[in-house]
Amino acid sequence: MKVIIFAAFIAFLVDQFSKYTVVYLFELNRVREIAVFNPFLNFRYGENRGINFGIFGNAPDAIRWVLVAFALLIIIAVLYWVYQYRHHLVMTISAGVLIGGAVGNLLDRVIHGFVIDFLNMSCCGINNPYVFNIADIFVVFGAIGLIYFESRVRHIKST
Repeated sequence: MKVIIFAAFIAFLVDQFSKYTVVYLFELNRVREIAVFNPFLNFRYGENRGINFGIFGNAPDAIRWVLVAFALLIIIAVLYWVYQYRHHLVMTISAGVLIGGAVGNLLDRVIHGFVIDFLNMSCCGINNPYVFNIADIFVVFGAIGLIYFESRVRHIKST
């Protein structure tokens, strides 16, 4: 359990530090866009009031609390799921990273009413309008790690 808490805490800190640095110190909330490695990586300010790709973005404010509750349920479900793999380091790290990212976005939603996004990646003449954040990366890689390593652990147990 210590590994999950440590991984979650580190992921949460990295996410919150990145948001604070880019949005407030670099003043992205004021300038709205900063070319970092154009066109591949740019900082673009975004307020995601919904879920992926802005789905439910125009929904009433009550949806925010539904999304907060849903995030909490997912965190509890991940903890319950990974408990059976608590002796497998990569499973617990994956769970911790996923949870840390989820908590980072959850905190944004509670404090601001939206999730702060700032990363934009485009390529090859395609202008991607969507933005995401470090917490999203942690959630995706944590989920991939859980799925991939669970199948590996199951395979090892069955042989």
